[in-house]
Amino acid sequence: MRVLVTGGAGFIGSAVVRHLIQNKGYEVLNIDKLTYAGTLGSLKSVENNDLHHFLKADIRDRKVIADAFAEFRPDRVMHLAAESHVDRSIAAAQDFIETNVLGTFNMLECARNYWQSLASDDRGRFRFLHVSTDEVYGSLEAGQLFSEKTPYDPSSPYSASKAASDHLAKAWARTYGLPVLVSNCSNNYGPFHFPEKLIPLTILNALEGKPLRIYGDGQNVRDWLYVDDHARALDLIAAHGKAGETYNVGGRNERRNIDVVHRICDILDKLVSADRPRRELVEFVADRPGHDFRYAIDATKLETKLGWRALETFESGLEKTIRWYLSNEWWWASVRENFDGARLGLMTLNR
Repeated sequence: MRVLVTGGAGFIGSAVVRHLIQNKGYEVLNIDKLTYAGTLGSLKSVENNDLHHFLKADIRDRKVIADAFAEFRPDRVMHLAAESHVDRSIAAAQDFIETNVLGTFNMLECARNYWQSLASDDRGRFRFLHVSTDEVYGSLEAGQLFSEKTPYDPSSPYSASKAASDHLAKAWARTYGLPVLVSNCSNNYGPFHFPEKLIPLTILNALEGKPLRIYGDGQNVRDWLYVDDHARALDLIAAHGKAGETYNVGGRNERRNIDVVHRICDILDKLVSADRPRRELVEFVADRPGHDFRYAIDATKLETKLGWRALETFESGLEKTIRWYLSNEWWWASVRENFDGARLGLMTLNR
């Protein structure tokens, strides 16, 4: 099996690449631009593996991507390359439109041209998995869950750009017959997570005794998914999902942001001594513009149709994640130099 993965030096992408090579024995062409959130350090365990091929490239570059298809001749594409941080999208929306929308358009067109050139058997086996987010659905009231039928209602430039790319992927399936699948996942966490997101940022700031800033009153709810569980799900969807279908991936782990931060503090207090309880570092700050209140995924379709189950509970996954950060300063120390944890996405940055 030959799989072309975009964004494979990022957080979720690198987990997918490691899974495909180490657990499945697939040959992988990993295409990544290596922006601030992409690092080859996340691929250290496979960097010398003959099954791993790396190409530094921009997914918007038509010639480079078309040549990559022609030379590598993939059986599958797993498209994860994206700008993904909501706060950054508020301050610099153009990057999100160019990468998430125009980049996805280019990937679909290159895939379509390649797919149409294949012999009938190879064409029937080919799959293109477009990996997206539950944020395209907007915000939920208590008791509701996102399903594959939930109408799109994006709130941020990030989620709007991902919604647009989802619509492109589905349109290429309906118009051209390209065998596209779409996945929408809940919030991921785990090793190799760039420390601008809530969990890794809280871990590192708490270790350093810095303020732990929480938007609003901390009551916003997210459904958490351990990244290795997500990687297994994506492989399963690409292998056995039905072309043209959407699959939601969620860990059934809803938590309020304040509870996530408190739990990180408590685990760190148990593992690393400090001069005071780390909960005392918590500070509440003005809420993010357009901040969705609650996300929660109904993963029933994935569980019943394809037999997937999350292996990690939030408690087990969070402790694994914290212990990983404690043991792998070699990875995050250099990454941390490029981002000091300062708040992003303030409206004044647009002026």
